[in-house]
Amino acid sequence: MWLRELLLTTVVLWPLYGAADVLSLSDLNWSLKNENGSVIVPATVPSQAHLDLLAAGVITEPLLGINDFAQRWIVNDNWTYTADLTPLTQHLSDDSATLLVFYGLDTVANVSVAGHSIAWVNNQFRQYVFDVTDLVSNPLNNNTNVTVAFESAWLYGLNVTARPDVEVSPSGDFEFPGVRQFIRKTQSDFGWDWGPAFVPSGIFKPAYLVTLSSNTTGDSAPASHPLLASTGSIFIEESSLEISKVGQKSILTANQNADWQVNVTLAIRSLMGGDSPTLTISIPELNVTSGALSVSSIPAGTIAPTFVSANFTIPDGVPERWFPHNLGTPRLYNFTITLALDGTGARKASFTTRSGFRTIELVQTPYSQEELDARGITPGDQWHFAVNGKAFYTLGTNIIPFDPFYARMTSAQVRWVLESAVRSGQNMLRVWGGGIYQPSDELTGGYDFYSACDELGIFAWSELIFSDALYPINDFLLETIEPEVRQNVRRINRHPSNAQWAGGNEIEAIVLAVNSTFANGTHYLNEFQTLFGEFLHDIVLEEESSVAYTDCSTTSGVLSLDPYEIRYNNKTDGSIYGNYERYNYDASVAFDYSTYPISRFVNEFGFHSMPSFYSWEEVLLDPADFAFNSTVVASRDHHPPAGSLAFPNPNAPQGQGQMTTAVELFLPTPNTADANQTFAQWCWSTQVFQSLNMVSEVAWYRRGAGLGENNLGALVWQLNDIWQGVSWSAIEYSGRWKVLQYGMTGVFAPVTVFPFWWAGNETLEVVVISDRWETVEGQAQMTWYVWDGTELNSSTVAFEVPTLNNSVVFQASGLENILPAGKKAEDVFLLLNVTAQVGNRRVTQEQYFTPISLAHANLVDPLIAVTPGENFTFTLSARGGVAAYAWLDHPAGTVGYFADNTTGVPSNGFFLIPGIDRTVQFIVNPALSKVADPDPADFVVRSVWNNTHL
Repeated sequence: MWLRELLLTTVVLWPLYGAADVLSLSDLNWSLKNENGSVIVPATVPSQAHLDLLAAGVITEPLLGINDFAQRWIVNDNWTYTADLTPLTQHLSDDSATLLVFYGLDTVANVSVAGHSIAWVNNQFRQYVFDVTDLVSNPLNNNTNVTVAFESAWLYGLNVTARPDVEVSPSGDFEFPGVRQFIRKTQSDFGWDWGPAFVPSGIFKPAYLVTLSSNTTGDSAPASHPLLASTGSIFIEESSLEISKVGQKSILTANQNADWQVNVTLAIRSLMGGDSPTLTISIPELNVTSGALSVSSIPAGTIAPTFVSANFTIPDGVPERWFPHNLGTPRLYNFTITLALDGTGARKASFTTRSGFRTIELVQTPYSQEELDARGITPGDQWHFAVNGKAFYTLGTNIIPFDPFYARMTSAQVRWVLESAVRSGQNMLRVWGGGIYQPSDELTGGYDFYSACDELGIFAWSELIFSDALYPINDFLLETIEPEVRQNVRRINRHPSNAQWAGGNEIEAIVLAVNSTFANGTHYLNEFQTLFGEFLHDIVLEEESSVAYTDCSTTSGVLSLDPYEIRYNNKTDGSIYGNYERYNYDASVAFDYSTYPISRFVNEFGFHSMPSFYSWEEVLLDPADFAFNSTVVASRDHHPPAGSLAFPNPNAPQGQGQMTTAVELFLPTPNTADANQTFAQWCWSTQVFQSLNMVSEVAWYRRGAGLGENNLGALVWQLNDIWQGVSWSAIEYSGRWKVLQYGMTGVFAPVTVFPFWWAGNETLEVVVISDRWETVEGQAQMTWYVWDGTELNSSTVAFEVPTLNNSVVFQASGLENILPAGKKAEDVFLLLNVTAQVGNRRVTQEQYFTPISLAHANLVDPLIAVTPGENFTFTLSARGGVAAYAWLDHPAGTVGYFADNTTGVPSNGFFLIPGIDRTVQFIVNPALSKVADPDPADFVVRSVWNNTHL
């Protein structure tokens, strides 16, 4: 917020202080009009056409009802943004230069200034800088406007695909078909199986007018951002700060004892030349400075940037290392970077930024014979991450775009999602390759992502924006892709949270399938190799040397890292390579471990669910719509996708049916006398199943850390939501946690316990799993209960779990040897508790084993009583039987989560047992909650019992 205030202050004071400044285009009076001029409304920057039409009352909220269909007319029109530049240019001096800076244009547009056409752009992911000095001083026909005329990306795509040199991908699509791979734009804007297709357009990121003056020196105090340092004769167009070990390359294991190397690269435009410029890098907290480092000369000129680089070393033991939050402290330092054009220091630009010291490696080399023999590992290649030289278990999720309209996202909303991930024990988020390059800060990106990840201590697996299609290699695409990739890699280099670069999402498997089924499949495989195995690989590694590059999110691995050779299908039977994903929508095998992959790392797996009744209230307009298979509800199920513009999705019954079957198999089928309660219980029950399925998979993969596969990674699909509809998310669009988010909190705990059940041979194996680097000792308790709350028996087992491993604390086969004597499977359940000392804190965690589906269990009315206390605490008591998955809902308009009042750990959706009360506190997020002080009476409790009872 203070950065924007600083900019506003700058605009006010600028006429008094001279001609060098950074002026926000947000402060101009913008208008938006369609192609024929029938719609003209006020506009804002940053924004997108839908948002400005919404603000003007032309349309209703795009996420309401079936607006994703009803508002398609916006996609089929062209939209022009215009503003008078005079308020920012009227005081320009003759010695000044004026640069027009756009940090994001979405997507295809003609840009003109003062009546002069200056550029045609076609890439949403690029930063554009134009020298408009001569244009603003010589307007055509007294035109003093800046105009950005956007062409419909959909119509542009249709035009491009009509070119004779364009080949259409044989892979399928989601909603707007056949064009997205030719447009450098968020791929899910054209539709995906978890979201809508609005295909927005607009000046969606901040934009500025930067004025430089040869008579103005830069401020002596470092600015808080490279952009704000551009207040003299120097404009810093790009900056890269990369920290690595001396001699480190992305393909080699770093020497952990080597000195640290700090490399700074700046892209500079300057009115004044410098024959002997210098860069100085200092870290005040460490009392370390590089001194003045000579860099290449900088010519006077503002038409194009000049790149300068310098590096210096710091002894290994001087800085503390950055670690993800669950393995240490995410230590960050302030770096002050000063560019001086000459030895006097009179002409300089200085700024401060934050980064951290760490190594993060993706280990892909073969296991040695010694490791195979000593540890019993299945032959093949490794595929896991190591931080600061130590392999660790990667726990996390995948993220998608936070909103269909990027321009309205805020740092507060994004930070809530990131903090939620941290609270649930995640240490990595995969930034899905069909979305957008996430931003580094508000000033240039509109909201903050990577800097928040740095601070919170959570890794971000980054991807180039290519997803689920075979991409062409036409020259007109490659020539815009190259600067796109370079700019984003350079920008993200400074973030210690960045874990790797993947070339795209799921494309390797697609091209291998095409190669084996199409007569000309080799053609597509060769194009994939050219783009992802060579072109993008080379660009990324030219711009960074501290993180790995992989050709695809899910990959068969490599034959060689140097030279880079993708393995493809060159595999040895019985060996394990690369990573894996799992999607199986046959709910009958959801807990059949034989359908789970035996893999080194599983980077995607999920099952879809409904959002809560509260989320549906945000978008459904007719009471009749509040039903599981109502037309509007089903229209927001895009799984499987339509593959065309057909509406409502003709394939939705498949996705709806998969959720229905899952609930019917494993939970009592929701059916009560109250239609709204029935709908609410259906929505919630799909979430319960989703959580049960995902928790089972995570536990299975974590168990594999101690087995032959040496599995060291599980990333659930997906964390966040883009709208109120059917999706795989753990957090709803509003920020409300689903059941899965709480479920992951348990199974992502440093030490967890899980009951593995092989129904075929009636074998139960209770396993304690640890992701700690040290040996962990503790106790596991197993207690059998009848559904009426009667405790039958309890036993406690001491355990010791080695590094990244597991210990079996109970194993038996045959229900007659597992169940308490004289009891039937439908009458009982097993409560599992684990307690362990991890570092300086005590970790507790619980899971449940039900020997039969809850759809057939003899449940007893739990008669749940809720007693409100101070500060939104609630004590839940079961005064009847056991409440399976007792759940508290917070009221509409509130954002927050429930935490155990004793441990502070997120807690909801637990088994509430008579005599064992549970007290939780609702931790409210005041910044996002529309209801600041909710009434405790508006909190709602439910359990599986309510599926069939009011």
